[in-house]
Amino acid sequence: MEDFLNRGLAQTTLHPLNIEVSHARGAYIHLKDGSQILDFISGIGVSTFGHHHPEIVAALHQQIDDHLHVMVYGEARQKSQDLAAQSLLAYLPDTLDAVYFVNSGAEAIDGALKLARRITGRQKFMAMEGGYHGNTFGALSISSNRSRRAPFEPLLQGVSFIPFNDEQALEAIDTSYAAVIAETVQGDAGIRIPTATWLQKLRHRCNQTGALLILDEIQCGVGRTGKPFAFEHFGIEPDILCLGKALGGGMPLGAFVAAKQHMRQLAHDPDLGHITTFGGHPVACASSAVAMALMKKLDWDAIERRGAHMEETLIQQDGVQAVRRLGYFIAVDMESADAVHFCVEHARKNGLLIFYFLSTPHAFRIAPSLLITDAEIDHGLNVLNQALDAWSKRRALGS
Repeated sequence: MEDFLNRGLAQTTLHPLNIEVSHARGAYIHLKDGSQILDFISGIGVSTFGHHHPEIVAALHQQIDDHLHVMVYGEARQKSQDLAAQSLLAYLPDTLDAVYFVNSGAEAIDGALKLARRITGRQKFMAMEGGYHGNTFGALSISSNRSRRAPFEPLLQGVSFIPFNDEQALEAIDTSYAAVIAETVQGDAGIRIPTATWLQKLRHRCNQTGALLILDEIQCGVGRTGKPFAFEHFGIEPDILCLGKALGGGMPLGAFVAAKQHMRQLAHDPDLGHITTFGGHPVACASSAVAMALMKKLDWDAIERRGAHMEETLIQQDGVQAVRRLGYFIAVDMESADAVHFCVEHARKNGLLIFYFLSTPHAFRIAPSLLITDAEIDHGLNVLNQALDAWSKRRALGS
């Protein structure tokens, strides 16, 4: 951390990777020392279509040639914003027909919370234990990790938590709640996949009580789980959908999506009830429109086949206690945080980038590009298996 601070950067991690990036192409990050590292995490789910995708890069160049920022979001018609919205909404149900672009996933969460209060006239929110939604004030308020929340309390009032994927706990949702918010698949909790029955009962309970259902797909959306959006696996639709990370095709972009009849309430009482200067930036929107188009070209069966291959290979390794996966959204459990740290470092030193979860220290994450090849996956698994073998040998010698 001191190295970053000495360069004038407010980087907060205590354990930086200390890799100096030269450039990135496809599934690889190339370093200044001439080496390369296979990216198995896609910038924590941002570079879902790989690095420097030629179609995304071409759209960025074209938009930069046309114009950068011209006016705050909503004041001027801009082609890239229209195209990005149309490209996104084409994948979504008719009930989600208006998109509000912002700068990040956390901002999408904050916007969704405001919208829920505006629609319902209620103040309270129900969130999930194990949930992580970002680090802005509102997003942190509905995230459950106590150690991360405590230094900044008091946070947003009127937030309660119930266990994720617990049907009996849904009875706690009543008519006092503006919204219930959940990640469709929990990311930071270590890729926790709910049952379809639970999500369907959650949807029904929200219908009964008039609480809106906000689904956070900042990490698990935009193809990550093997479908365009994760809620498609479970046979439900949210009232508000929050997106970020991969939405921008590598550029900073978030969005919350809802019905037009709900979104129009942000324009009055008060005027400009929600406003952003840089949200929907034309360059980010140009990138997003291409990213959405690229999803149409994906071979979803191949993604599932490759994901299953990774899961089956890893679960057989000594030291791996569990693998949880939906599509290319993968967590690998080990016996301790020390084991995870050893494998992350061993893999990095041998040309493979895997990474930690903030709140699940005994697991590491895998989230490769949706365009990764069989050969690249096999290469990554080979490096990862070497790391796991090295940990097993170290553990055996220690015992």
